Amino acid sequence: MKAAASSIAAGDCLLFMQLAGEPAESWSVPVCRWLLSRPAAAGSDLLRDSKEMTMRADLSDDQRALTVDDATLPVVDLAGLFTGNAADTARIAADLGRAARTSGFFYITGHGISQEMMDAVFAASRAFHAMPRSYKMRWWSGFTTHHRGYVPFEENGANFPRSINMNEAWDMSFEAPADHPDYLAGWRMTGPNVWPDLPGWKDTVSGYYDAVFGLGLRLLDALALELGIEPEELTRHITYPTSQLRLLRYVPNDLPATKDIAGISAHSDFECFTILLQGGPGLQVMNAQDVWIEAPPIPGCFVVNIGDIFETWSGGQFKSTQHRVVNIGRERFSIPLFFGLDYHAIVEPLEKFRTPETQAKYPPMKAGEHLMRMTINAFRYMADAQAKGALVPDYAVPEENPFKREAKVAQA
Repeated sequence: MKAAASSIAAGDCLLFMQLAGEPAESWSVPVCRWLLSRPAAAGSDLLRDSKEMTMRADLSDDQRALTVDDATLPVVDLAGLFTGNAADTARIAADLGRAARTSGFFYITGHGISQEMMDAVFAASRAFHAMPRSYKMRWWSGFTTHHRGYVPFEENGANFPRSINMNEAWDMSFEAPADHPDYLAGWRMTGPNVWPDLPGWKDTVSGYYDAVFGLGLRLLDALALELGIEPEELTRHITYPTSQLRLLRYVPNDLPATKDIAGISAHSDFECFTILLQGGPGLQVMNAQDVWIEAPPIPGCFVVNIGDIFETWSGGQFKSTQHRVVNIGRERFSIPLFFGLDYHAIVEPLEKFRTPETQAKYPPMKAGEHLMRMTINAFRYMADAQAKGALVPDYAVPEENPFKREAKVAQA
């Protein structure tokens, strides 16, 4: 560790917990320590990019966050999940559960997804987003009623242009046949995918989806073990799930970074959890003390965050954590997979977590309806369809997510 630390300029990164005089936890490796263990160039580049973003003069006070010098997220090694050893699985399940309870956000390594596959899907995303706007709009998501295809940046948020999320995306999900009842019904986030006609693109992106979705099933089993329930109690809700993959490009711009001009505004995710591959700085997460902290990318790692469904299942033991991407002004790519359930799956506290208090806080909801409630307000074409009567939900559409938490001001 001393050799790694000496390769980074003094003051660039302070070892987590040593700064506070507390012992390091045995169940995880803190982000800062992980970065120090990387090759010197990789670690220092990541820290430099993150620090440059934090020190931007046009970053408004409410967009600032604690840096990796001052805060941490755990890194959990999943390699033991693939050994077939029950003791390894139980140990990692405990690590995941502890991270899900304390922060709701954590990094994972040893996940079995190759760097070559990660590089290939990033290359596919860059290839699509480099195409002319006229080409990309051939697959505009507004041509569908199940949200597939291209999402231009001005599509983000019903309040555009009063507030702007500076990103564009390609969205796909679990493949369902064209005769699936929920696809025929419309507006249920279920159905066949659409694909651009770029050579090899479909195979690359769908192959990545399948691999990360499989990783999601492993995580689901491990989290079920940690909660002391049978995995079948959770997996029975997964046949044609609303598990969406987004190939996001954050648009370069000269605008300031404010609450109303963001990469993606603050939110929690609506599904079980999210497995995120990120290609640059900008992600901030809210910690257990409701303070924003930075979550810089770590080469070869995914970021995982708990979503609204797992918070509900666990009666609030697992935390669906708020996160956002500040407007860094530079091009940035990221690829989240939102691991969800079937549209009609009823979500409520699991029986062992069911009390009068948890039932009052987490009333039963359909997984797909919760997703649609939030999505209608997230994309202008859906809000327009609702205004014109083409989309008539038989559920209430709140102005904001009931899982929302407000942040405290980060202390420098």
